[in-house]
Amino acid sequence: MESAAETNKWVSTIDSKNPEVIAKAQRIIVSNIYYTLPTCSVDGVPWASPVFFAYDEKLNIYWSSAITSNHSQNIYHNKGRVAVAIFNSSVSEGTGEGLYFYGTASELGSERTPQVMQLLLHRTGKQLIRTPEDYLDESPRRIYQFQPQSAWVTGERLPVGSPNRLVDTKIQINVSDLQLAFQNPA
Repeated sequence: MESAAETNKWVSTIDSKNPEVIAKAQRIIVSNIYYTLPTCSVDGVPWASPVFFAYDEKLNIYWSSAITSNHSQNIYHNKGRVAVAIFNSSVSEGTGEGLYFYGTASELGSERTPQVMQLLLHRTGKQLIRTPEDYLDESPRRIYQFQPQSAWVTGERLPVGSPNRLVDTKIQINVSDLQLAFQNPA
C-alpha cells in the first residue's frame, strides 16, 4: 500500500478498501446519468463521447449507440478496449469528484437486449416506446456493455513544492469491492 506521489503517478492505494471511498464511487455512479467514453481508432486517433448510461448490480454499464458512430467503430476495431469517466461537470473548479474505469466494451447479445432495455428505460425516468427490434437485426443502433477491469476515484488535492501547487490524486479501488457495494446496498 502506498500514498499518492509523483513516483506512482499520484495514485494512492492506502484507502482502496475504505468504505467511505467505495461509497463515494458508488454515489458518483448513482447520481450521474452521463459518462465520457474515450476510445481510440486503430491508427491512434482519439475520440471522446458523452453517453447516457444505465448499470446493473454487477457494475456492467450499458448504453445504446449507432453502429457506425466513431466510438462504436473504435470499439469494434480496438478489441473493445475503452476507458470511462463519470463525473458531474456542473460543480465549481477544485470540487469535482470523478470515477475512472478501464475495461472492455462489446455489443450486447440479442438474448439480453430486452432486459437491458428495461434498465435504460428506467434510468431515463420517461415513458419511451421502444422494442428490442429497435436495437437488433437491420436496425442501425445497438446496445453495448462495458465491463470494468480497473477503477479509480478522485482523491485529495495535495500541495506540492514551494509555493504550494495543488496536484489532483486518485485512489485505486478494487472493482470487486465496488460491485459488492451495489449487490449489498446499506
